[in-house]
Amino acid sequence: MFKITAQVEGMRCGMCEAHVNDVVRRAFPVKKVTSSHASGQTVILTEQDIDDARLRKVIHDTGYEVTSITREPCAKKGGLFSFLHRG
Repeated sequence: MFKITAQVEGMRCGMCEAHVNDVVRRAFPVKKVTSSHASGQTVILTEQDIDDARLRKVIHDTGYEVTSITREPCAKKGGLFSFLHRG
């Protein structure tokens, strides 16, 4: 699982966040995507890595600019009762 964080310029409100989230969901097989206009970030959780150039293009075509992309491995968290299975 990957956590990909894109710095996105141009988001000004909640509708901008929703717009970016929608295009990312349509373009890539993501588990979760959240955006914040206050921090200028879009955070994507995905099991498959996403090509930086394609992510930049998808967001650019929507009217926003990606200034940087970082990624890190992200471990899946257990389910509701996962604490019962610890040794």
